[in-house]
Amino acid sequence: MISSRRLSLRSRTVVHGVQTSIRSTYRELLQTRPLNLSAVEGSVEPPLDERTLPAYFSQETLAKHSTRPALVCRQERPRAHAGPPSRNMGIQTHLAWDFEEFDRHIKALARGLLEMGVNSGDRVAVIMGNNSSYALLQWACASIGAILVTINPAYRINELIETLNAVGVKHLVCVPRIRSSAYLDMLSKAAPGLPNSRPGEICDPRLPELRNLVVVDNKDEFRTEVDRLDIKSAVDWREIMAWRDNSQEEKRRRVLESSLNKDDVINLQFTSGTTGSPKAVSLTHHNLLNNGISVGRCMKLTNTDILCNVPPLFHCFGLVLGNLAAWTHGACIVYPSPMFDPSAIVDAVIQEHCTALHGVPTHFLGVLSEVDRRRSEGERVDLRHLRTGIAAGSSIPIDLMRRLIEKMNLRELTNAYGMTETSPVSFQTVTDDPIHKRVETVGRVQPHVKAKVVDSNGDVVPVNTPGQLIVSGYLLQKGYWNDEAQTSAVMQREADGTVWMYTGDEAIMDEEGYLRIVGRIKDIIIRGGENLFPVQIENALTAHPGIREAAAIAVPDQRYGEVVGAWIVREPGTAVSQAEVRRAVADTMNPQNAPTWVWFTGEDGVANELPKTASGKVQKHILRKWSQPLVQRKTGRVP
Repeated sequence: MISSRRLSLRSRTVVHGVQTSIRSTYRELLQTRPLNLSAVEGSVEPPLDERTLPAYFSQETLAKHSTRPALVCRQERPRAHAGPPSRNMGIQTHLAWDFEEFDRHIKALARGLLEMGVNSGDRVAVIMGNNSSYALLQWACASIGAILVTINPAYRINELIETLNAVGVKHLVCVPRIRSSAYLDMLSKAAPGLPNSRPGEICDPRLPELRNLVVVDNKDEFRTEVDRLDIKSAVDWREIMAWRDNSQEEKRRRVLESSLNKDDVINLQFTSGTTGSPKAVSLTHHNLLNNGISVGRCMKLTNTDILCNVPPLFHCFGLVLGNLAAWTHGACIVYPSPMFDPSAIVDAVIQEHCTALHGVPTHFLGVLSEVDRRRSEGERVDLRHLRTGIAAGSSIPIDLMRRLIEKMNLRELTNAYGMTETSPVSFQTVTDDPIHKRVETVGRVQPHVKAKVVDSNGDVVPVNTPGQLIVSGYLLQKGYWNDEAQTSAVMQREADGTVWMYTGDEAIMDEEGYLRIVGRIKDIIIRGGENLFPVQIENALTAHPGIREAAAIAVPDQRYGEVVGAWIVREPGTAVSQAEVRRAVADTMNPQNAPTWVWFTGEDGVANELPKTASGKVQKHILRKWSQPLVQRKTGRVP
């Protein structure tokens, strides 16, 4: 169960020595805590790292692995960022950097950002697929105290503007387009001030904080797109790279890097709750560095590993469990393509000899289909180098786990749990756990993390009893950006000073501390690993003149885990159709929010109105029950 809030992961084990520490700590816990209570504390070994991201990168990754492969982008040309000649690890066909070359580009970008006017604390938003520019921004922003704001590329223009304004984005870095989303065109129409402003001086009332627009296009289509739209404020990414290492900006970069604090916020990732309004999760150096290190240990990553990082970088899966887990251990990251492409993924795994592969169930199903297709055509698909990875998203079916092991050699997958607000991983299994534990549970609590399962009064429940999971430790977000009310609603301080994150997930813990996630207290819909929020969908639906009331629910789906089902009360005298209901959402929001199933009250043998509590709240558990026989009969599926 992954998305901006919830994560159900599959990865590998802990390193030799650490696993022993974790297991011995569990034995101590079982001896000291009441066996009948659902409360655990993780190991305190190895200790947390107190450095910032750039300090760790310089003192550990670069110092120990400078000549090892760091980043391979198979669909970018070798000198995508211009500048001085690059060794490119001797590869002529695509971009390929070792850590020394990676570091040279990070520093050039950091200097360029400073020269462009990016200051410490500025929010720098990114709308791109997985590419080298995104990777550079992750480190360069952190090194000068800027805050990376990761944006879902599927946002419609109204969602995008709302998100940018919610955190006061001052600098926007984007590609011209991804698939059908033409960002420059959308922005120039929605904010007319962009085309007519000078670079660095953007002035438009719809985006009052925005000053810089930087466009990345490693396929050399940038000039054509910008010239056609005549966006005077747009700056080519390659023009901001500052290659001189003896400049004033370099001196300033060093001063800023040395002044950073581990508790500074460096990343904002958006999520929503029951209100449907966007909330920006504030994550620090300390949060992200230590979670990346922990996840990498659990996968037993070394500098000989090559991770095919498929999940999008706007999400914690790609950015933390992918990038940071690998780079903190000197492992190499491969981006097979900017967006999901099964053929490109299989090519990358084979040709780059990848040892690890990340993805949500939808990704893996696509990759398995591509592997099966090639093998059926007589092609030899060599996956012998694969051994581990993380499969996240909706719960992974046992048969899919077996297929990944048997057909793709991913023999060391484990299961884990987390959410964006916890940086994200808090629970994880290890490879020598019994197979039923690795499949049916999300493991046991991670080092330096406390967890307990509580009832509605906040009291710890007995083992094997469902309740809400709450967690504490270094991994907790600093808070929702400029939203104390929402922060206080989910993060609560106890009398002893411990702050707990209330996950909203219903869980059961057994006598050994293994955790099962059995439900969601909130009604978030998780489609293909992405969280969809019913209130936002319902707002889009009820804006339609033919819809009086609407309720969005999760409908189980074999491919995506869950899809959107919509229950509709029509306005009297109207005849809105299933297709119109779907368009009401698809035309105003990320199309993933559009209902796959639509039912109308008073039809198909159901009641004439939505079931509600005495206070007027829709009882969605009843709607889910109503939907089951309809789905079985395929009644209500939108053509």
